[in-house]
Amino acid sequence: MTNPSTVEQPARSASANSAIGVVFILAGFFVLADVTLATTISTLLLGVIVICAGFVEIAMAVWAGGWRGFLWQTFLGILYVIFGCVLIGIPALGSAILTWILGVALLISGIGRILLGNRYLRSGRRLMFVSGLFGLAAGLLILLGWPSTGIWVIGALLGIDLVAHGLGWLAAGGRPAVSA
Repeated sequence: MTNPSTVEQPARSASANSAIGVVFILAGFFVLADVTLATTISTLLLGVIVICAGFVEIAMAVWAGGWRGFLWQTFLGILYVIFGCVLIGIPALGSAILTWILGVALLISGIGRILLGNRYLRSGRRLMFVSGLFGLAAGLLILLGWPSTGIWVIGALLGIDLVAHGLGWLAAGGRPAVSA
């Protein structure tokens, strides 16, 4: 049996890792240059994906045959298609809805991490508590500024994630490649 920590990974040179990092960082700055456009594009892409998922759900209901679950699966597929059409047809409303859901999820996650850190953890309690505070604060900021946050939050988070990902690759590029 193979130990997951010793699974061979393709050895990349430091320059390849650095190049990947630079590409991600540039992409992140490109996204951050116009977070509204990035939010709109993300919403439109998600709309297409949700519509496809809806049609697959409906096809699976028909393909499975029989009435057991057919109506529920078909109804769910129709809801997917409708939501996807909203995301594509009115991307500003779609991004506002998605941002509200993100704000609520961050708020709940932050509260959960605060409670988890205070109640159940012995080690890492402070870090979990601080993590929860950040989640709580992010959720509150999104929700208190909603619906105007729906215009830029998704694009900003995407851009920040791309830059952070690129920095990770740059850090990996600074270390020599490990071979098994």
